[in-house]
Amino acid sequence: MTDAAPATPREAFDLLLAGNHRFADGTPRHPNQDAARRAGLASAQRPFAVLFGCSDSRLAAEIIFDQGLGDLFVVRTAGHVAGPEVLGSIEYGVSVLGCPLVVVLGHDSCGAVAATRSAVQDGTTAPGYLRDVIERVTPSVLATQAAGLSQDDDFIATHVRHTVDFLSERSRVLADQVASGRTAVVGLSYRLTEGSARVVASRGLDLPSEQGLRSDATPAPNS
Repeated sequence: MTDAAPATPREAFDLLLAGNHRFADGTPRHPNQDAARRAGLASAQRPFAVLFGCSDSRLAAEIIFDQGLGDLFVVRTAGHVAGPEVLGSIEYGVSVLGCPLVVVLGHDSCGAVAATRSAVQDGTTAPGYLRDVIERVTPSVLATQAAGLSQDDDFIATHVRHTVDFLSERSRVLADQVASGRTAVVGLSYRLTEGSARVVASRGLDLPSEQGLRSDATPAPNS
C-alpha cells in the first residue's frame, strides 16, 4: 500500500513519475488494490492528483501510472476537451479534495485530433455532438499548422498545452491554487507503444519540457 498521500505538487508529480516508470518497464506493483484499501476508502477519499485525460480506451490512468483505489481523481472526455462540467470537476478535486497536482494527459494517435485535422483539411462538418468535440480541438490544429508543424506529436503537444492554458485561465479557483503554490498543472503526452509519458507544459512546477517521465530523462528548457 502507498504511504501517506503527497502534500506538495512536486511530491505528487514524483509519485506519478515513479508509477509510470514502473509501468513502462513492465514492473508494476499494482498498489492500493486490495480489500483493506477498499474498506479504508469507504468513508472518505484523498487522491493525490486530478487526472484530466482523453477517453481513449488505451489511456486508463490508474494502469499506466501504476496507481490504485483512491489515488487519482479522474476526469475524461474525448480529446480532453473541457467545458463547465470538466472545470467544476477539476475545481472539486483541488479545492475540496485537496489534490496538489492536476495533470492533462494527451496521447499519440488520438482519434479526436485526427478527426479534427481531417475536418479542417476537407472542410467537412461532423454529425451530432461530435461536432462540438471537433470545434474545441480546432484551435489547437490551426495553431499547429500556423507554426509550420506537421507531425502527429506536434498536434498532440499543442493541444495539451492549449488545454493547460484553458484550465489555468478559465478557472480562478485553479489559478489561485497555482499562484499560492498549493497546486501545479502539468501537461503530459503519452506514447501508446512505449507506455511512457513526457512533459509538454507545466504551471507551478519547474519541470523540463519534452521530458520523459523516467529517472534518466535528459533535461530540456523549461516550458
